[in-house]
Amino acid sequence: MLAAMLIKPGVIEMREMPSPVPGKGELLVQVRAALTCGTDMKAFRQGHPLIHMPGVFGHEFSGTVAKAGKGVKIFREGDEIMAVHSAPCLSCRYCAKRLFNLCENIMSTKVLGAFAEYILLPSHIVRMNTFHKPRDISFEQAAFLEPLACVVHGMGPINISKKDHALIIGAGPIGLLHLLLLKKTWATVTVIDRHAKKLRTAKKLGADFTGKGEGIFDYAFECTGRPEVWEASVNHVRRGGTVILFGGCKSGTAVTYDAGRLHYDEITLKGVFHFTPEDVKKAYRLLCGGGIDVSQLISGRYPLSRIQKAFEKLTRGEGIKYAIIP
Repeated sequence: MLAAMLIKPGVIEMREMPSPVPGKGELLVQVRAALTCGTDMKAFRQGHPLIHMPGVFGHEFSGTVAKAGKGVKIFREGDEIMAVHSAPCLSCRYCAKRLFNLCENIMSTKVLGAFAEYILLPSHIVRMNTFHKPRDISFEQAAFLEPLACVVHGMGPINISKKDHALIIGAGPIGLLHLLLLKKTWATVTVIDRHAKKLRTAKKLGADFTGKGEGIFDYAFECTGRPEVWEASVNHVRRGGTVILFGGCKSGTAVTYDAGRLHYDEITLKGVFHFTPEDVKKAYRLLCGGGIDVSQLISGRYPLSRIQKAFEKLTRGEGIKYAIIP
């Protein structure tokens, strides 16, 4: 099979590799659409600790079952499926506490390699986080299951209503997914970003306001992963407000907050990471129910052989997400 290999930052090569053979409980999936994402971009620009180089990458995908391993009963050859790239082990101490997104093994057993003609899904992902794709949604829309599950996870513990005013900091793919979900709550949403073009896109997708505002928001969603933005985010919420720290900073990064602001204004800071199987199910229902139009976030399509072009455009700030079609 043909696969895109990230050789080093800025360099992708197409290589022929043996097609995987599914073992017990596994699925070999022919990739029909794979999406670029912020994690892929970090790896392409500067490397990423969880993406080995040289190696395959890409983890937002959908496709068709090419072959089912022994014991798989729910899926058969030819089925159109959508899945995420990880699932909890169900046996570690965090899984015992139902903190499935913090599973001790979830990162070491994840699957990369969606930028290829085929991807092999291990049995634990097949059992928990793989679904039949409805005929009425495209493969590109179905490939949003993973990023949407992440956003669902971050918004799950908070009860946003139409009375609330929410701020999204950063109008990249994740920020815009937050926007689409927040508009379903009928909340008022403001989006801020350094790039005017991104703000125009946010406005087009339903943002009520694009601009600045300090100390007035009920909720602020940090979607940049920049330490200075993490620090400034508390200045945007009212007393009793909540800041959701979605954008991940590099491990070891230190940030500083005004202790008085956090204490006397009772500001809540909440970090969020990954997703649980329940979040994936919720994202699946959202995509299948037609509740949000994620297709608006696709800026273009490239064949697998031209994947480097897609990432070069993203590096220049052109586009939101690109669909790679093997």
